[in-house]
Amino acid sequence: MLRLPSFRYHRPDTVVEAVSILGEYGESAMPVSGGTDLIPNMKHRLFTPEHLVALKGISELRGICEENGDLVIGAAESLTAISLHPSVRLRFMALAEAAGSVAGPQLRNSGTLGGNICLDTRCTYYNQSQFWRQALGFCLKKDGDTCHVTKVGKKCVAAHSADSPPVLMTLGAQVELVGPEGARSVPIEDFFVSDGIANTRRKLGEVLTGVRIPLPELHLRTSYVKLRQRKAIDFPLLTVAVAAEVDPENRLHQLRGVVTGLGARPRQLTGWGEVAEGEILTEELVESLVVQAYKQCHPLENMIVDSDWRRAMVSVYVRRALAGLRS
Repeated sequence: MLRLPSFRYHRPDTVVEAVSILGEYGESAMPVSGGTDLIPNMKHRLFTPEHLVALKGISELRGICEENGDLVIGAAESLTAISLHPSVRLRFMALAEAAGSVAGPQLRNSGTLGGNICLDTRCTYYNQSQFWRQALGFCLKKDGDTCHVTKVGKKCVAAHSADSPPVLMTLGAQVELVGPEGARSVPIEDFFVSDGIANTRRKLGEVLTGVRIPLPELHLRTSYVKLRQRKAIDFPLLTVAVAAEVDPENRLHQLRGVVTGLGARPRQLTGWGEVAEGEILTEELVESLVVQAYKQCHPLENMIVDSDWRRAMVSVYVRRALAGLRS
């Protein structure tokens, strides 16, 4: 049986109090919300914080509403609540679908948007028990000095596997944070960095408080598809999110595509906007966009399935995601 390490549990009532506790204990403290990823990782001794600061009970981190031209979602809102909320489903259906596809219903009921955005990167050689990792000699991400994927030990390539960030990137969302230095907003495409060990710009002691998504001027169509071994529970092997504004003549504007599950951060597919701007989504345009996506995506052997097969699936799932824009 895998047991949790010893820790002290803190339950603040406000964000200010949570930030204060995190600041007091520094690197020995971690925030926890739903705990669906952190708690198993603690059992594997991937994290051994001496203090856990609970965020889910803070009322100011909850709520979904339209405010000043944005849809605002609190970081402690559950994935289930987001997947079912009328405003999310009306405005940004792909976000509802992404939230509703995470793991299984029990985990979605507990897991939160903030936790999903800050999800730790994953790798075949990292997400294992301490005994398993010790037998292998540990890895660059935790306790070792070698990356077993690249074999050179210079940079961790554990994969970003969260469902909501690629959708939020196609929507131009901003993440809001509060820390010892005050509040700040960061475009979500700038929030992630290509570092498998610490792949976000969240600073020590900061709390992610919410997300702001600008409401579109034109009719917005969104789509989200996900590849995994089973249709429930499993983390994604690949996800594709696309979004575009569509005018009354069915012409595309500001087409955006993002893939994840391939590297340490979500990858924005470049060149799509230039190719598709003002065009109707014909089969010829779809195939052109699929070819561009395939050229940009190069999965590594950081997941349990063959990387060549995952790359082949890029074309399949990008095509399915683009088909979703027609509905």
